[in-house]
Amino acid sequence: MFLLSDFRALRPRHLATQAETLEWLACVHARAEARQLNEKGEPADEESLRDSMRHRLARFGCNMSQIATRGHEIDDCSHTRWSEMEVYDFSEQGAPQGMRARTKLFELIATEACSTLFSEVERPPRDLIHVTCTGYAAPSAAQLLVAAKSWGAQTRVTHAYHMGCYAALPALRMAAGFGALGALSAGSRDAEARTDIVHTELCSLHMNPLRHEPEQLVIQSLFADGCIAYSVYPEAQFHGRQAGLAVLALDEWIIPESAASMAWFCSDSGMEMVLARDVPERIAGSLQAFVASLLEQAGLSMAAVPQALFAIHPGGPKIVDQIAKLLQLSEEQIRFSRAVLRERGNMSSATLPFIWQKIALASDVSTFTPIVSLAFGPGLTLSGAILSKVLP
Repeated sequence: MFLLSDFRALRPRHLATQAETLEWLACVHARAEARQLNEKGEPADEESLRDSMRHRLARFGCNMSQIATRGHEIDDCSHTRWSEMEVYDFSEQGAPQGMRARTKLFELIATEACSTLFSEVERPPRDLIHVTCTGYAAPSAAQLLVAAKSWGAQTRVTHAYHMGCYAALPALRMAAGFGALGALSAGSRDAEARTDIVHTELCSLHMNPLRHEPEQLVIQSLFADGCIAYSVYPEAQFHGRQAGLAVLALDEWIIPESAASMAWFCSDSGMEMVLARDVPERIAGSLQAFVASLLEQAGLSMAAVPQALFAIHPGGPKIVDQIAKLLQLSEEQIRFSRAVLRERGNMSSATLPFIWQKIALASDVSTFTPIVSLAFGPGLTLSGAILSKVLP
């Protein structure tokens, strides 16, 4: 058994209301479209285009009742001074940046985030897992952190990249495997060592304002930036830790004939996402059997569902709604997923750890409360864990 504890979250550089970010999206989409029309020699009324984009975002985007605020690490998302943009420069003489420039910016921000998240961590972890799907550089931010802290002889770095929103759960499987391997191969010293996991998700680097399709407007009004770190301890080290979550079971399925429903790939203008409208229905088709299997692995049954909390990755409001309806969950059972979506938006793989942190620190969640944690990603992949609240 393993314990999740010591959560440390980074406050985003820019925190804006959803109304402000939707207006920014309307402005940047209108500006991009107007510039493209002008380059073709066609007339463009930027104000009319902006009104049209506001209407489309109101129709297809996530509204203020679903998401109240979102965080962004890049300055671009906080203003419309086009010539000052690092990525989204749609000034008359400028040009939006491609994948190389976005990758360099990711490297800079992720390295700074890791340094801040570990600034007060003195004892090196045996393993450090870096999770992201929004940027890649080698050496990675995690490797640069280990080098800067002089942990190179004590800490092994592993990269868990490009899995998307469900990646926190495979990272837990890795951490559990590292802990078990250490116990088998190196005796009690390594058996007591911890694994640290750090997520650096910078979704704001990957918007394409020239894509106005409903699917893209949903994505751009949903995703946000999030950076968080936490520790995974073996059972022998539970005593004296902060309140945390014990890991009772982990599993993952890929839904047959669903590969086209979700994708995340590198394009010339950044990462690009495909998100089909049938994702909630496809997940629903396999979910009950998956949850039943997961509970069984933890020594529980579907009879435990009414008493459990659910830490559901809020891939979008409809995902949470669909799961709640299918499993007959109350709003009380899904309140932490709703709260994180409302407060922060969808931060890709960092979202579940923010939900776990809320549950771990919530004084009204009692010891041994079962927590069913679910997330989804390309594949389509169903990933899940059964957790239990542990108090110090």
